This record gives sequence, C-alpha cells and structure tokens, in this order.
Amino acid sequence: MTEQTNRKAELLASPVEHIDIASFDGRVIIDAWEKMSFSSRDAARAARILQAAVADPDCSVILTLAGSTSAGGCMHVWRDMVRNNMVDAIVATGASIVDMDFFEALGFKHYQAREIPDDRVLRDLYIDRIYDTYIDEEELQTTDHTIGDIADSLDAKPISSRAFIKAMGKWLADGNAKKEGSLIEECYRHGVPIFVPAFADCSAGFGLVKHQVERMKAKKPYLSIDAVADFRELTDIKIKAGKTGLFMVGGGVPKNFAQDTVVCAEILGHEVPMHEYAVQITVADVRDGACSSSTLKEACSWGKVDVTLEQMVFAEATTVAPVIVSDVFHRGAWKNRPRRRFADMFED
Repeated sequence: MTEQTNRKAELLASPVEHIDIASFDGRVIIDAWEKMSFSSRDAARAARILQAAVADPDCSVILTLAGSTSAGGCMHVWRDMVRNNMVDAIVATGASIVDMDFFEALGFKHYQAREIPDDRVLRDLYIDRIYDTYIDEEELQTTDHTIGDIADSLDAKPISSRAFIKAMGKWLADGNAKKEGSLIEECYRHGVPIFVPAFADCSAGFGLVKHQVERMKAKKPYLSIDAVADFRELTDIKIKAGKTGLFMVGGGVPKNFAQDTVVCAEILGHEVPMHEYAVQITVADVRDGACSSSTLKEACSWGKVDVTLEQMVFAEATTVAPVIVSDVFHRGAWKNRPRRRFADMFED
C-alpha cells in the first residue's frame, strides 16, 4: 500500500497552472496574426468579432464550453471573462462546470501527466486521465458526494440545471469554497446564469443518482433536473436580450443548445434576430455531417446564426482562446458594458 501511495504521489506531483489573460498582452499577437494567413488570420478575425460583440452596448454574449480546456489550464480565462463583464450567460458540459471548476473550488487540482504508464496502472491507483492531464478519482468522488449533499438541502422538485448550479454557487459563496474565484462562484456573484443541458453526464449525475436512490429507499420525494426548463429559460434570455453573440469553445450539446434558442423563440411566436456575432474554436471534422462540426455558415440555413460576423477557427482551443480573450481584455471595451444579470430573471 505504501508503494502504491508513493507511486500515486509521484504521478500527481505537477499541478496544472491556469493561464492569466492579464499577464500578457494578446493585442500584440492578434495584430501580428492579422497580417498572416491560415489559422493565424482566422484567429485574429475571431478576436475582432468577439471585440465587436463586447463593444456593442446592445449585444449580450453567450459563452459555450465543451471539452476539457478548463482542466487543461483555461479555467481562469472563462472566469475572468465573467469577472470582467465580457459574458452574460454560459452553456457548458457538466464536466467543465462540475468535474473541473467545482472540483477545484473544493480545493482539488488537476495534474500534468509527465509520464503516462499503462492505463490499467492508473486505474489501480485511482487516477483518471484526460489525455495528458490527471485527476485523483478519490477527490472526484468527494465532489460527487458534495453534489448529493447540496441536492439533499434543496426542495424535492424538478428544477433547471441553472437553478441547481446557482445553489452550488451560493454554497461556495457561503464560506465553503477552498479556492475562491471559481467560475461558478463568480457567476453567482455577478448574476450570470450557467446552463448544463446534459447535467447528469458528469460527477453531478453520480451525486444526483445517490440523492434519488436514498430518497426513494426512504420513500421520500426527490429533486430532479428539468432539461426542458433549461431550454425554456435560455430561450427567455434570448428573447429578452435581442441582439446576441456566441463565443463557442468546442461543439457538442452546448453549441447547438445556444444556437437553437433562435428557433425556439420563433416557435413561441417571438421575432428575434439570429445570433449576430459568432465564433467557434474547434478541431472537429466538418465532413461527417455531425452537428458539433457544422460550420456557422451551415447554422445560418437553420436560422440560427447570421453570416456577416462569424468565424470558424480550426485549432486546439487552449492554444488560441487565451490569446483571443487577452486581446479583448486589454482593449477594454468591457469596462463600458452594462451588467445584464440575466440570472435575476428567474425566481428559485
């Protein structure tokens, strides 16, 4: 057992350090990339579009997150977009919000995999791997149980993921955070709603299943997550916002969920504009017809995204997103934006 403990400590010895967008000036790189070609120029145009969306006083910005960029070192990029009023709503995967952000708010860390042994060895050591990043499975299970405890403290009824994540933010803000300034807590403080349409597909799912099983054994009512309420609430935000911009990291459910609000609003009898500004950073192959890899021009045919100010950036997000966001941060248009506080629209 001591040998295993030592081996585990050896593998979990190099924590991931999250990049700070204020520590370097992305404008220098973006200005240079704009004079180049290929993905460099695409990324520069993406920065200009995000800058235009942030500078537009009538535009509300929605950030969508898929993939493991938070575990890979971009966690503070997304947090600082909220802190500096560059984002008004977030749609994400459960992993980004729970397994990564909430996980670190509890005082845990992600680790660089300096070496990758046989994955069966990692399983024996209770180490989970995301490419070249490690997570301590025992700490992740603590996260699962904490989600269950929060569920136990809430009314036994169906609620949206936004409402549950708001409760997570309150729980952290009430003195339970071991690491201050998580994305969840920052969003709670600034009234930025977070939606996770597939909320059970992460550590939250394990905690909520445990909550429901224990309540069912005790013959008591239980809490559940209403994904339709998520869709309705985000559509309400789109209706209220009118003009919107999307900054999409990866694809997946968050991408389509945010785009579909335009169509949903139309179905409900509201005339709302397509998302006017749109950037997607992805490495997905566009040739297989999958929605996650569909281009923003394709989304226009569905009535979701306008094609005037849209840009696909085919790059791994941790390499270009911090530069794009740093560029917009240093240009300072966010200083003049009103806080939307869309989370205040809902009574929980």
